[in-house]
Amino acid sequence: MIYTSNPKIQYKSIQKKIDKAINTVLNSDNYILGKYVKDFEESFAKYIQTKYAIGVANGTDAIELVLRALEIGAGDEVITTSHTALASVAAIQCAGASPILCDIGDETFNIDPDKVLKLITKKTRAILAVHLYGTSCNLELLKKICKNNNIYLIEDVSQAHGAYFKKKRLGSIGIAGCFSCYPTKNLGAIGDAGVITTNNKSLAIKLKKIRQYGWKEPNMSYDYGRNSRLDELQAAILTEKLKCLDSNNNKRKKIANYYDKHLTNKVIKPVPNIYSDHVYHLYVIKTTFAKNLKIFLKKNNILCGVHYPLPVHLQPAYKGKIGESKHLKNTEALIGNILSIPLYPELSANEYKFICSTINSFFK
Repeated sequence: MIYTSNPKIQYKSIQKKIDKAINTVLNSDNYILGKYVKDFEESFAKYIQTKYAIGVANGTDAIELVLRALEIGAGDEVITTSHTALASVAAIQCAGASPILCDIGDETFNIDPDKVLKLITKKTRAILAVHLYGTSCNLELLKKICKNNNIYLIEDVSQAHGAYFKKKRLGSIGIAGCFSCYPTKNLGAIGDAGVITTNNKSLAIKLKKIRQYGWKEPNMSYDYGRNSRLDELQAAILTEKLKCLDSNNNKRKKIANYYDKHLTNKVIKPVPNIYSDHVYHLYVIKTTFAKNLKIFLKKNNILCGVHYPLPVHLQPAYKGKIGESKHLKNTEALIGNILSIPLYPELSANEYKFICSTINSFFK
């Protein structure tokens, strides 16, 4: 069986290094916010080209804590997309703010800056730009919008670890970058983990406090905070995996390039982004036959995913209860028409060639 993603096989590829890192932590004398979290934060900040990185429990917390640190909450609005992981919207609500959902561009699946402009009100405090599937939003336009309206640009980089916008790493351009390190991500832990990047010193200091009860010193709270600490074990694992991130992203690009060249033109393939490279967290195709294609591929031992079957504003918990543009035409047009086909660094040439030929045979 070929899976959509396969974090276990990645672990196997560097098992000795990960096992050594885990054993080192187990034999240390500090299991919470110790040496390994500090080492990972320093390595990740250097990689993203920011001054600071703050490890947290997961990607949802990363967004929520940034909003809290920026004092965005009740009565405030944050603009983001509906075609995204639910975590992006849930984090805004957890901070007490109101998510306002914007439509996506019809080709890139990322937020449409022209439509953002129409949603800005006196209550708008930030835009949460989700870099979906592995490539960036149009940060140039979004930065101008934020500057002209005196609001924050926050990046959700959970699907684009290592990607660039022009010559800058994603996560280094807004006031903060928020990363999930869920096991299937380009930089994935073996469990839950997250990290925040920023060049703003005061924001970094505040984030380090509120991730642990607002403590500036043990048992003394100076800010309203909670418990969202990156685990020492996950930090040690991520430090090892970070060393492989660029080479793994290049492997993803190689597979995506094969799909681009050899997949039938009867499916719509990912559109190149003129501003950004693509690190292919997911390779998403569009076809009106997505449902039948998924069934056909499963019969041929190829498992595919759908990211995402329903946009947030149509989910039962949110339908009719969340702020949105009245016209989410491009977002809703994706329902039932998208399919994430297998793509991960350890996918063999025989496997991705088989996937490609099997898809092509379906359309014949």
